[in-house]
Amino acid sequence: MRSKKTISIASCLLLAVLVLTMMSSTTLADPLEEGVAAYKRGNYADAVRLLSQSAEQGNVFAQEALGAMYHDGEGVAQDYALAEKWCRMAAEQGHAQAQQNLGYMYKHGEGVHQNFVEAAKWYLKAAEQGNPLAQNNLGVLYAKGEGVSQDHVVASMWFRKAAEQGNAEAQVSLGFKYNNGEGVPQDYTQAVKWYTEAANQGKTIAQVNLAAKYGKGEGVPIDYEKAAMWYLKAAEQGDALAQYSLGKMYRNGHGLPKDSTEAVIWFRKAAEQGHVEAQTHLGIMCQKDLIPGGPSKAARWYRRAAEKGYAYAQYSLGVMYEFGEGVSQDYDKAIKWYRKAAAQESPDAFYCLGALYFRGDGVPLDYSQASKWFREAAERGDTQSQLNIGVMYVKGQGVPTDYVEAYKWFTIAALYGGDEKGAMGLARLETMMTPSQIGQARMLAQGWKSKKD
Repeated sequence: MRSKKTISIASCLLLAVLVLTMMSSTTLADPLEEGVAAYKRGNYADAVRLLSQSAEQGNVFAQEALGAMYHDGEGVAQDYALAEKWCRMAAEQGHAQAQQNLGYMYKHGEGVHQNFVEAAKWYLKAAEQGNPLAQNNLGVLYAKGEGVSQDHVVASMWFRKAAEQGNAEAQVSLGFKYNNGEGVPQDYTQAVKWYTEAANQGKTIAQVNLAAKYGKGEGVPIDYEKAAMWYLKAAEQGDALAQYSLGKMYRNGHGLPKDSTEAVIWFRKAAEQGHVEAQTHLGIMCQKDLIPGGPSKAARWYRRAAEKGYAYAQYSLGVMYEFGEGVSQDYDKAIKWYRKAAAQESPDAFYCLGALYFRGDGVPLDYSQASKWFREAAERGDTQSQLNIGVMYVKGQGVPTDYVEAYKWFTIAALYGGDEKGAMGLARLETMMTPSQIGQARMLAQGWKSKKD
């Protein structure tokens, strides 16, 4: 059991097998055979009545099937307590699928108190009999450390056993383990192998992961056409990340003809599902007049992503409020959104806050606050902020006059940002500094590391 519906599906498969079994056996009771036939016809009420007779006689197949029907509410009112009763009776007689089902109920607290230790116990009994669902579910418990000590090696072992039997979820999990080197050596080729197995079964997450591998050339040669093919398969199943990624491929012409109309179609599908990057992309395209809507529509898209905590959208919405684009100019709201983005360490938001305090726009002019925010942006690689903080050290604005610090920041802007203004600032400063100060500043610049790294 991976979901409530899986119980029903597993039972249907089991009952289909029982029909073949009964054709060659006269030892099974008639109520079971008749119950199977009723189930296959979709006559669940009769199936429950007939299977109950067989289950009461101790038939494990009927007990497991009856437990699944009570779990799903097929032909009876959904009743987890009765589902647990019948599953347990079959499980205690060694029925692997019933053991798997009982483990599932313990894991999710259905008909019993949630108990991961008991879940692991029953999953193990079924897994040792070769039940692939139980093997996968046991692997999940070991991967998360639920009911057992976390152990990625053991988790990978169970995922492999299930994956080799064709369990798509286990194939995805094993691919993930190889991708990240958890419990197995990192091996992108193996990751691709298992993602492909699951993707061919229609597993959307595997299709998305496989597409990403083809796009990056990890474990396979870079192949944008194959990446687009797999994104399309997942996108058509409604996967938002795949829809967004497909939109980017249409926008950039990677593996597909460059087509802004198609890009927008897929961005919109993802955006309507709440994908914040797709919403932000639509905002950018509206703002640049690449699609109809203009600044007002751009602001609406930015707001949807910003309210979900996406930093770039928060910064972008702040810009629109600062300059009155698509919304009424409102410095308070601009600062509100800049601060939200700054809390997520957005260099752009740091810079904008610094600029507001430096100019005194919407807030009292405050060089100390300006230098604080410019420094935050500068430390994360924003070249303009590096130049600004350098100038503030030269002039003593919000910070003590310090030519060594100024020279350091101009050097960083010139070296890492390729900024000509930084080089010009260095030339002017050198006339005001001693060789020792210049040497000290250069050492500081060479030892600098961006906080983004």
